[in-house]
Amino acid sequence: MEPTTLSTDRLVLRPFVPADEAEVYAAAQDADIQRWTVVPSPYERADAHAFVNEIVPNGWRDGPAMSFAVRLGAEGPLVAAVGVHVRGTGDFASHEIGYWAVKEHRGRGYMTEAVLAVARWAFTELGATRLEWRAEVGNAGSRAVAEKAGFRVEGVLRAGIEQRGTSRDCWVGALLPSDLGLPSRLPYLPAVSGTS
Repeated sequence: MEPTTLSTDRLVLRPFVPADEAEVYAAAQDADIQRWTVVPSPYERADAHAFVNEIVPNGWRDGPAMSFAVRLGAEGPLVAAVGVHVRGTGDFASHEIGYWAVKEHRGRGYMTEAVLAVARWAFTELGATRLEWRAEVGNAGSRAVAEKAGFRVEGVLRAGIEQRGTSRDCWVGALLPSDLGLPSRLPYLPAVSGTS
């Protein structure tokens, strides 16, 4: 996948680059990011170095994970990270979104704005027919962002995510292209109400 840059009224989303290392390291020191995401804990400078120099470029090149640095304007501070992970290929590919916000920039709507921009990109450029969101049960901040972005929470998956060698229950939700007024590459036939 060719790296791309997205923009909204307030934000610029672009692939992480080596110059982002210090800001990534500082953001990942936040206890909530370490608690609720899969970043290493403790988070060392070497982790940030590997993320911006290896993990992100490899993810874009090979296609399984496209990560965006979310900045307040082109030269503004790092306010968040959003990534799309692709599992499988063709019609059987699934797309999952993940994100974290820099502590000092939470509560201003940046995360929801970035998630919506990446969702539109996933539907129009990646051909996703469903964008899935998962978060460990109890991660109220992530759930609030997902719901504000229009994701429908569909339930709880037992042992649905792995966190530091432990399976944990997670909420799961999804956003469809039609939720954003976009066409889907495949027709969607929802279940008839009252059937199982």
